[in-house]
Amino acid sequence: MIRNPFRREDARRRAIEALQIRINAGARVPALYLDLGVPDTVEGRFEALCLHVVLVLRHLRRLPAPAADIAQDLVNAVFEQLDASLRELGVGDMGVSKRMKKLAQAFYGRASAYDAALDAGDRGALAAALARNVLAREEPAAAEGLAAYVAAADAALAATDLDALMATGPALPDPAGFAGPPA
Repeated sequence: MIRNPFRREDARRRAIEALQIRINAGARVPALYLDLGVPDTVEGRFEALCLHVVLVLRHLRRLPAPAADIAQDLVNAVFEQLDASLRELGVGDMGVSKRMKKLAQAFYGRASAYDAALDAGDRGALAAALARNVLAREEPAAAEGLAAYVAAADAALAATDLDALMATGPALPDPAGFAGPPA
C-alpha cells in the first residue's frame, strides 16, 4: 500500500477546523449578546470571535510544542474564514485585501490590549478595552460583566492541557453567570 504523505496534514487541518468550530460556538453563545451586551451585529460578532480567539491563542502560547504550530494554524484558519465571510457579503476582490488588512490590525490591536490587561490582572483596563472595542462604548462600567467573564474564561483555559483543548475545545464559563443588574 502506498502511504499518503498528506494524511498527517489532513488530520491536522481537521483538528484545527474542529477547534475553530468550537471557538466560533463559544463566540456565539446567546448570553454574550443578551446578558453581557455584545451587539448582535456583524461587528459585534467579529468582536466576540476575536475575543475568543485571543483567549485561546493566549493559552496556546503558554503550552509546549506543538502548541505554537497549532496557534499559527488557528490564526490562518480564522483569517481564511474572515476572508470568505467578506466575499459572501459581496466585497469584491479589490476590497477584500484592504479590509483584511484592517481586520488584521484590529485583531492584533485588540489582542495586545486584552493581553496587557489580563497579564497585569487589571480588571479596570480590561473593562475599558472591552467597552471600547466590543461594546463600542466609552464607559468601562458597561463592560464589567464582560471583563469578569473574560477573566474567568482565561483562568478556565489556563487549567486546560493541549490534548483536552484539541479534543473538546476551549473550556469556557457560561456568560449568563456574569451578567450584572439590568441597566
